[in-house]
Amino acid sequence: MSPALHPTLRIGIVGLGRLGKRHAENLAWRVPGAALVAAATPIAGEQAWARQTFPGIATYGDLPALLGHDGLDVVWLVTPTTLHADQTIAVLEAGKHVFCEKPLALKPEDCDRVITVARNHPEQCAMVGFMRRFDPAYAEAKRQLQSGELGKLFHIGCSSLDPVDPAGFFVRFAPTSGGIFLDCCIHDIDLVRWMLDGARAIGITATGTRTMYPALAACGDIDNGFATVTFEGGVVATFHVSRTSHKGYEATMRLDGTRGTLSIGHNQARLPLIAERGGQTIVDGLPDFFARFNDAFLLEARAFVAAIRERHPSPLSLDDAREATRLACAIRDSLVQPA
Repeated sequence: MSPALHPTLRIGIVGLGRLGKRHAENLAWRVPGAALVAAATPIAGEQAWARQTFPGIATYGDLPALLGHDGLDVVWLVTPTTLHADQTIAVLEAGKHVFCEKPLALKPEDCDRVITVARNHPEQCAMVGFMRRFDPAYAEAKRQLQSGELGKLFHIGCSSLDPVDPAGFFVRFAPTSGGIFLDCCIHDIDLVRWMLDGARAIGITATGTRTMYPALAACGDIDNGFATVTFEGGVVATFHVSRTSHKGYEATMRLDGTRGTLSIGHNQARLPLIAERGGQTIVDGLPDFFARFNDAFLLEARAFVAAIRERHPSPLSLDDAREATRLACAIRDSLVQPA
């Protein structure tokens, strides 16, 4: 007989920026077994949005206040990366389950602090938001790889391209982001490790450019990064991460094996329309990552809530999150800075 489900989980979210709002809407309306009962943000306008959007929700100014909400089961952290480790620890020590957006921390040592606390609270479920694992296309690629349909894998090529940002928001954010490999490439890093069942990296090279956004030099960041990582077993992974895409947002992966190749995410459009006129082919590119991964965010939330209610392990371990941070840092540290 399977164990009884936990009742509906009472969830509080911390952070109601663009991504936080999307998580909040999913938790309130689209995740079975979840009830969004509280939200925390220091921004008055975001608190007002929460009260208007989710009638009856309790709003707080910060995480400590939210942790005092009566009967809270889960805390959903959608906050700046610099806060992730300490906030995750605070939630675990308060006896709550915790979901934290990626990455868990900017340094492996801070990930280790979280893991130590989590081991002392084995009844609490913790997960970091590498939502691409839940995207149906990547999940099917993983299935085909495991079934042997691709033969022996020898190459994985990843590309994550952000649209050109005339306002340069990310330039202002760069000093606290950990750099382009930690901020943008870490999803691809996690996916490659997942595809390879956690194989260890044994060789890393990285380079980049700083052509469109020279102001990034002030914090040692780049606007395009390129890395090659060799893993135990001989698989070579190549990464391209960019802030300068003229076609819109794109996240792709190519898996090459001795029996076949899979390509994921190429040439996706805002709408399934291709216009041909005047000797040109016109495709409207995706505006942002929501357009590509909206379903993945929802499936991720459903998987974590189901794991808690069914008393299963977290769908994605803190050790995996730690290794993604470690490898992203190693790539960044091997970067040959542009002249």
